[in-house]
Amino acid sequence: MLAQYWPILLFLVVAGGLGVVLLGIGLLVAPRRPESEKLSAYECGFEPFEDARMKFDVRYYLLAIIFIIFDLEVAFLFPWAVVFDKIGVIALIEMALFLLLLVVGFAYVWKKGALEWE
Repeated sequence: MLAQYWPILLFLVVAGGLGVVLLGIGLLVAPRRPESEKLSAYECGFEPFEDARMKFDVRYYLLAIIFIIFDLEVAFLFPWAVVFDKIGVIALIEMALFLLLLVVGFAYVWKKGALEWE
């Protein structure tokens, strides 16, 4: 029974060894010439202007949550599309209701102004 796991163990050993070898080569061969551009703080393409603990607008988080919700809902369409020809008319109606709820939610969010960025 343990013999079935040897290919997995071999794969993990080879992958780990390859990762260690490539990182080692990179550390040995890479040039070490730090420039001011490389050492500067990167923050959205512009210089940071306040403390790192500054408060962010709540709308940023709301927009991110809305994007995640709609993205996950759309991800349900892919498995449905794969088996569409096998599931029949009932599943078509159920998916139409799901998409209707998605559109109603999107319209509600749009009407409330959650997608506006000032």
